[in-house]
Amino acid sequence: MMLWRSVVGKVWGTILLLVSVVLVILTILLLQFFEQFHITEAEEQLTNHANAIVSVLEEYERPPESLDTVEKIAGSYNTSVVIMQNDEKWESEKNDEADVHLPLSLFEEDERLTSVQEERAEIITHGDFPTEENGEEIHNEIFVVGMPFESINGEEGSLYLYQSLEIIEDTTGETKQIILLSAGIAIILTTVFAFFLSTRITAPLRKMRQLALNVSKGDFETRVPILTNDEIGQLGNAFNKMRRELNRSIMALNQEKEQLSRILSSMADGVITIDRKGAIVVTNPPAHRFLQAYYYDSGIADANDRLPKEVKKLFQKVVAIEQEQLTEMDVQGRSYVVLMTPLYDGEFVRGVVAVIRDMTEERQHDKLRKDFIANVSHELRTPISMLQGYSEAIIDDIAGSEEEKKEIGQIIYDESLRMGRLVNELLDIARMEAGHIQLEKDWIDFHAFSDKIYKKFQGLARDAEVIMTLDKQGTQRLVYIDPDRIEQVMTNLVHNAIRHTSEHGTVKIIVITNQSGITVEIKDTGSGIPEEDLPNVFERFYKADKARTRENGGTGLGLAIAKNIVEAHDGEISAHSKWQEGTTFRFHLPKSAYDNQ
Repeated sequence: MMLWRSVVGKVWGTILLLVSVVLVILTILLLQFFEQFHITEAEEQLTNHANAIVSVLEEYERPPESLDTVEKIAGSYNTSVVIMQNDEKWESEKNDEADVHLPLSLFEEDERLTSVQEERAEIITHGDFPTEENGEEIHNEIFVVGMPFESINGEEGSLYLYQSLEIIEDTTGETKQIILLSAGIAIILTTVFAFFLSTRITAPLRKMRQLALNVSKGDFETRVPILTNDEIGQLGNAFNKMRRELNRSIMALNQEKEQLSRILSSMADGVITIDRKGAIVVTNPPAHRFLQAYYYDSGIADANDRLPKEVKKLFQKVVAIEQEQLTEMDVQGRSYVVLMTPLYDGEFVRGVVAVIRDMTEERQHDKLRKDFIANVSHELRTPISMLQGYSEAIIDDIAGSEEEKKEIGQIIYDESLRMGRLVNELLDIARMEAGHIQLEKDWIDFHAFSDKIYKKFQGLARDAEVIMTLDKQGTQRLVYIDPDRIEQVMTNLVHNAIRHTSEHGTVKIIVITNQSGITVEIKDTGSGIPEEDLPNVFERFYKADKARTRENGGTGLGLAIAKNIVEAHDGEISAHSKWQEGTTFRFHLPKSAYDNQ
């Protein structure tokens, strides 16, 4: 079945069918022609024989006188002769080769033969002349020629010359065998030739079919060999040109697809492309993370790329009104803004594209800005109120004695110093966060530097009845840092440790210098920091113990400034604490920050 479905089978079958039809028609016509030819040939022969016998009979007065001659003529041509003259009837001797012998009565009774005697007409006929023998009817296929004649003495007679049709049929059969054999040989040769021709013609087509399959699998390098300049050769040239153009187009599409994929992958915002039916077509990594967070938050185990409810409602609205829409969502504690825009195919909306932006940091920055303004206002309001109140007390002469005036003046002086510190620290942290911090680095002996810090706070520790120790480790003593800024960091950390450590507690300063850089740890056994406050200790104005901090003159900016100074040295700072057990602040300045100086 596969052969007949192929081009080879179709071409082969078409040629074979066409030649077979022509040969069948030609065979039928040839068979009819030769059959008619043999009949016509037999008619001519019998007619000539009859004319010869009539010529012999007309030379004698009585038929018996010429019977020997007639017998010889009839025997030489395997024919039988019947002569009727007056009441006399004569027939030639039965010839075994003639294969048929008719009774004389048939020539007097059959209407097809009596016209010779009655009408003196010549007849040439053939057909079935049945006879009876032993009560059975026998059919005889006979070819008969009848001619009237007249002897020398003027007596009229009739001559019948007949022959069996089997002789003609035998000759026709031999001719038929020759024709059929020739037709069979012609069909066999045609079959072989047609198969060879169709195979040769379709070989380039089969080659192109295989190459087309290779092209469909992504192989664009193989080309069709051009062997001829006919239509098949032109088809091969067209195929090679199509292959090149297709390869060029696919490469361009792949490049555009790869470029688009890289753009989408590198985008900070999530992008989701949705078709008109609401099915997700394309997502980039941020959008995928957003969907996964939504599925987890909603408890959806088998998501099957379903859209979140809020996004789906927004999608339906965009498709309905064909306008850009915006919504906000909170997923897993993060704030997202979803902007959805319709995609057009001409004038028809074929889908939408949703851009998902994580606004968590912006919201936190807004909150920090508001908190910053509120905290600054709060921090400045207290000293300003105290300055205003005590100033009015002096103006109104409420303080009667010199002692009270000095006390009020001291309070005003302390509050002004506090305001100055607050303003200076605000300026410092503003410059640091804006990237305008300038470090005056120099090579210093960090062990000697740490001794200086230790001696600086010995008096404060002694007044607070806190035991302070210094532990110096390592031999790599020279470092390249900004000593004033690092002193500001250590001063802030040691001061905080002493302030938050109760009497008879301990504050330990550990300095480690080695090949990796500097590590400084300030450990105390103070009240510690609550676990919920620990992640926020480096934020501006954040105070775990607000009342105590204000009492001690803190502004809540020290740790934020320390963090910025350490990070400006490419270092890192961290805090570890347990409530009512103590706190450890650690900062590390890597050697890479000053290795190439």
